[in-house]
Amino acid sequence: MSKVLLVHAKGGPPLGHVLSRTAAKAEVHLLALSALPPAVEGSARRLCASVVTPSDAQRSDLVSLIVSEAKAAGADAVLTFSEYAVVAVAEACEALGLAGAGSAAALARDKRLMRRTWREHGLPQPEFRPVATEAELHAAARSLSCPLLLKAAWSAGSTAHQIIASPQEASIAWTRSREVMAESARLGYAELHVAEAEADFVVEQIVTGTASAWFDEPGWGDYVSVEGVVVDGTFHPVCLSGRMPTIEPFTERAGITPALLPQGAQDRIVDLARRAVDALGLRDCGTHTEIKLGADGSMWLIETAARFGGAMTVPQIEEVFGLDLVGMLVDHLIGRPVQWPGQALTPAQARGAAGSLVVLAVDGRGEAWQDRKVWDFPAVATRVPLSRGSELSVVEESSLVDGSVVPVYDPAAGANTMAALCLLSAADPRTVLRDFETLVDALPRVLPAAHPEKVSA
Repeated sequence: MSKVLLVHAKGGPPLGHVLSRTAAKAEVHLLALSALPPAVEGSARRLCASVVTPSDAQRSDLVSLIVSEAKAAGADAVLTFSEYAVVAVAEACEALGLAGAGSAAALARDKRLMRRTWREHGLPQPEFRPVATEAELHAAARSLSCPLLLKAAWSAGSTAHQIIASPQEASIAWTRSREVMAESARLGYAELHVAEAEADFVVEQIVTGTASAWFDEPGWGDYVSVEGVVVDGTFHPVCLSGRMPTIEPFTERAGITPALLPQGAQDRIVDLARRAVDALGLRDCGTHTEIKLGADGSMWLIETAARFGGAMTVPQIEEVFGLDLVGMLVDHLIGRPVQWPGQALTPAQARGAAGSLVVLAVDGRGEAWQDRKVWDFPAVATRVPLSRGSELSVVEESSLVDGSVVPVYDPAAGANTMAALCLLSAADPRTVLRDFETLVDALPRVLPAAHPEKVSA
C-alpha cells in the first residue's frame, strides 16, 4: 500500500475530513505541527500508522524535519492542507524528489511576491506597496490614494487587516497589525517556515466591489473564489464558491458552493484565475483563488493559495459535486491516474448547495452584539427557523464547546475571534444564502446570555 506523510497545522479543511479521505487512499503517517483537535484525536490514532509530535528543537529546521519523517515512513507523497505549512512541505518535496507545489510555492504564500509577479504579467489587481517598517508605510500612504488596506504578507483568515482612511492613521494601523500578528503567532496561526514572517506587510488600495453587477439578486458578497488544482503544471478549475458580504474590515463570514453566476460571468472569472495561477508557476497542488468583482465587468485578483480552500470548502464541493478533492489529490501525488473536471462545474451540475458560516459576534448590519452570549449549538439548531429541507450542523473541531462564551469580535483579529463553524445543506444556493441571513439575525436572540462570572473568567 502506498504511504503518505500528512503534515498537519492549523487552518485548512477540517482534519477529520482530510484524514478519512487520505486514509482511504494510502497508509497515513501524521506529522502534527499543531495539537490535534480533541474531536478527532481518537480517530486520528486509529486511522494513522504513526503520529509524530515534534519537539520545539526539531521544528527549528522544518524542511529537514519533514524530509526526515518522510524517509522514516517510506512516504510516496508528502502533503499539507494548511496555509502555514505550504512552503515547508513544497521545499521538502523538492528535496525528496516527490510531486508537490514546487519551488514557486512561496509566490502563492507571500503576498508581496504574489502581487509583484502578477504585476509583471499585467494582471488586474489593486495598486500596492510592500512595507517592512512604519516609515515605509507612511511613504506608501503618501504615494497611494486612501483608503488603503494594510495586510500581513504571510497571514490568513483576514488576520491583521487594517483600513487606513487617511495617512494620519498609518501609525495606529501599523502598531495594531503587528500586535495581532504577534498574538496570532502565539496561538499557532502563523507561518511555520519563514523566520520573522510576522514582520512582513503589504499595503494596497481598496477597490470598489459591486456584487449587483454580477448576481441577479441581493445578498451576495462582491467577490468569489475559484477552487482548482494544478497537475503537472496545468491548471484545472473545479468550481466557483460565492460569499456573503464581509464584515469590516474584510473578514469572511460565509462561503457558498456553488456561486450562482451566469455561465458567461463564470467563464470570465475562471479565465482570470487561470492566468493568475499560471503566472505563479505552481506544479502539483490544490489552488484557491479569490477575485473581487466590480462594475462593468471589472475584476481584481485578491490572492491565490497553493492549497485547497479552507473552512468547509472541500467538504462542500464533495457534497454538491461528488468530488473527493482530498482523495483525488492523494491519488495524483502517488502516481495514480485521476480524472479531473474538463472545465469548471456549474450550478446546473450541482446536487443542491452547501455553505459554511463562521459564527462571529456581529449582526447582519456588521454591528457588534450588544450583550455577551454563550455558544450553544442545540439552541441554534432547535430555535432558528430554516427553510424546509435545509440541514444545519456544527463542525466540532473548528468550534468552541457548548457553554463557552462567544468572543468579542475584533476587526483586526478577523477569524481568530470566531466562536464556531456551521455547515448548511440546502436545495440551492439561494436557499443557503437566505438561511444564513436568517441564522445571522437570529443568533444574538437564541443564544443564552453569558453570566458575568463566565465573562470575567
